[in-house]
Amino acid sequence: MQDLRGMMSFPLTPFTADSRLDLDAFSGHVAALVSTGATGLFAACGTGEFPALSTGEYRDLVRTAVRVADGRVPVFAGAGGGPEIARDFAAAAAESGADGLLLLPPYLVECSPAGLVRHVRHVAEATPLPLLVYQRANAVLDPDAAVALLDVPTVVGLKDGRGDIEAIARMVAAVRASGHPRAELFVFLNGLPTAELTASAYAAVGAGGYSSAALCFVPDLATAFHRAMRDGDERTRRVLESEFFLPFAELRGRVPGYSVALVKAGAALTGTPLGPVRPPLVDPEPPDLERLERIIARGRDALARIETTEAVAR
Repeated sequence: MQDLRGMMSFPLTPFTADSRLDLDAFSGHVAALVSTGATGLFAACGTGEFPALSTGEYRDLVRTAVRVADGRVPVFAGAGGGPEIARDFAAAAAESGADGLLLLPPYLVECSPAGLVRHVRHVAEATPLPLLVYQRANAVLDPDAAVALLDVPTVVGLKDGRGDIEAIARMVAAVRASGHPRAELFVFLNGLPTAELTASAYAAVGAGGYSSAALCFVPDLATAFHRAMRDGDERTRRVLESEFFLPFAELRGRVPGYSVALVKAGAALTGTPLGPVRPPLVDPEPPDLERLERIIARGRDALARIETTEAVAR
């Protein structure tokens, strides 16, 4: 499997005004994301409104993503819900040509770390696809459970959406010190909503890869930030954090569901209209759209100043 360390893309799912799936728009969106240099494409996941999709729509999205990606990047598909539903989606992803799965938390049910490992094992048995476990909400592991995942042959890593750096550091240390033959290959990824803000902290504990929602609507800012991270350019990283990512994260956290809806609104503002979000999400109110437009402009102005300074220095 391709190395997922780096910047990963999570495409949005386009809908028409009457809430039908728009596969033509999705094809163009995926093609643009593939061109950014992302290390992986994650279709029909959280940003792609997985809970709002029918099984048929899910199959169409995954097949389209696989066709457009054309082997240039691996395509992971979301799977989630209860154990049997998650297995059904996992099988559908395999039949649709996906290269791997991102297992979202089981719906609603609270469970222990050991119970979550049982759930992961049950879903993983449905297909031979490599599987990443998404830890967030009610899906929480501990170091012993993370080590136990090594015994599930197709589980290749953990994507964290909780933001507890100490807990992740403990899991990374436990896995690496386990002596398991797969211990060094197991990947840890940063899956927080605006992951750029914590990318340095996660990288420091061994979780260098991260998901970038910004790629969906400001790929110039997302890729500039990633280059700065890769090259150790602290000045650029800090400027982009303060001028774009911090104010964007603040607005994104203002309303439940904006983690998806604001990204979709941003795509429309930057020339890629992908339609409304489906219930129970809500589209941003006009004042928030105006604020988002100002944040995007502020970020791009900051990037232009950086590029001008670098050109003069050369």
